[in-house]
Amino acid sequence: METTAPTRTRILDAATVLFGVRGVEATSLDEIALKVGVRKQTVLYWFPSKDDLLDGVIHQVAAELTLAMEAAVRAAGSDPMDRIVAVVKAAFRPAVRRPALLGLVREVSRLSSRHGALLLELVQPLVHRATAALEADMAMGRLRRADPGVLVALIYATVTGTATEPVALTAVGWSSDTAGLRRLRAELVAFLVAALRP
Repeated sequence: METTAPTRTRILDAATVLFGVRGVEATSLDEIALKVGVRKQTVLYWFPSKDDLLDGVIHQVAAELTLAMEAAVRAAGSDPMDRIVAVVKAAFRPAVRRPALLGLVREVSRLSSRHGALLLELVQPLVHRATAALEADMAMGRLRRADPGVLVALIYATVTGTATEPVALTAVGWSSDTAGLRRLRAELVAFLVAALRP
């Protein structure tokens, strides 16, 4: 049995993909083991149950998304519109490179309240920072006045919903190629900027 740290990471990565694409309930530990190229016992060595594996995946996904969002905001500077554009672009990167990542976030919200609470707990510091930044920008008149907490939730729902619902988007003629994703991102940015401009 392999017991190296890279095996654990590969298990988490495979579970993220399968959980995000197929759903947690529809994915077995056997399928995850097969994708990683290990025995099921190896998966159970690192994660004694599917629930433990899902917890590990949630921790990894929350850390990855938090790092991506914080890096995007830091690179964007102080202009609130630039930060909003940076957040949308950061959210769309996984939609292009690792679509299962955002699919998993959507999936977790449909699972038990415990898993949703875990994800919320892990991203709560990021949410607080985003809310405080929006509130400060509103106080300075750089953004339209609104409830900053509700606004963070609406931005989250808009971005993740748009990036993770390809079936609904194809119904209106959207194509899921690179050009389609760029057009979708541009429309989403324009929508958010217009909604938030003072």
